[in-house]
Amino acid sequence: MVASSRSYADFTPEATFDIKKVDLHRLEEGPPLTATLTREEGLKYYRTMQTIRRMELKADQLYKQKIIRGFCHLYDGQEACAVGIEGGITLSDHLITAYRAHGYTLTRGGTVREIMAELTGRRGGIAKGKGGSMHMYTKNFYGGNGIVGAQGQIFETYNMSSLWKLPIIFICENNQYGMGTSVERSSASTEYYKRGDYIPGLRVDGMDVLCVREATKFAADHCRSGKGPILMELQTYRYHGHSMSDPGVSYRTREEIQEVRSKSDPISMLKDRMLSNNMASIEELKEIDIAVRKEIEDAAQFATTDPEPPLDDLCSHIFANDQPFEVRGATPWTKLTSTS
Repeated sequence: MVASSRSYADFTPEATFDIKKVDLHRLEEGPPLTATLTREEGLKYYRTMQTIRRMELKADQLYKQKIIRGFCHLYDGQEACAVGIEGGITLSDHLITAYRAHGYTLTRGGTVREIMAELTGRRGGIAKGKGGSMHMYTKNFYGGNGIVGAQGQIFETYNMSSLWKLPIIFICENNQYGMGTSVERSSASTEYYKRGDYIPGLRVDGMDVLCVREATKFAADHCRSGKGPILMELQTYRYHGHSMSDPGVSYRTREEIQEVRSKSDPISMLKDRMLSNNMASIEELKEIDIAVRKEIEDAAQFATTDPEPPLDDLCSHIFANDQPFEVRGATPWTKLTSTS
């Protein structure tokens, strides 16, 4: 038997790729039409997107087994948005998202183990088992939000941020459907990147991690230079339904979903780029896939065996730094103690 191996020196350390032109609103120039990717960055993006994908598929399985309960909104298909955004900012920047929060919790520094345990309501969860799918937090990440649109009265927010020249990037992840209604049926204008009116906007290919990264860098530079807020619309697609209670095929066809998977999948796009430019080998990417699957299975095992938080913890962690105090329970004669 003859075995062959390749050293890191055999691979291309860096390559430049053409990316899709971004549509502009109230901007004379936009992000570049090329993006440079190092081998190290490519492997990192690939692993992170695969981790999010596999984590969401495992969450789907655990939900159907009734191990995960309540609302659960999965992110598979939209991985390039979270990973590309993180590639264009730093962990010291602040981020707020909506209820489809699992991917961002990972890119913001959470672990698969903490996320899975939170989904199953266990003590080792990232919110100690008390937040669930929609309420996960890390440093400088203000978590999901269980109410649609509750991040703010958006047009008032646009107005105030523009008046005060606040360094905010507003991001619309346009996955083509609002719950079960297509954007064409719900919006007289589907050009969401223009909805800020007097705020500059970008419409970006949200299935391409490099396109998202370069647009985010451009938007961040715009904000940091004192020019005020900017709006980005990321055109993306979710493979699952709106939530686990939505099969996702009553308002769209299976063929539509499969066509997006075959032509625009963000993981496949990055994989093809790396392989065609000798930045990685098939074997190396398979090793990453195997390692990711093991990490997910280990996390799922922990998430199903870790104990649930005790009742005594129900009212704890209301405040970050405060003396213990009593909280009335479900009846006037029961008392619980809150600790920071």
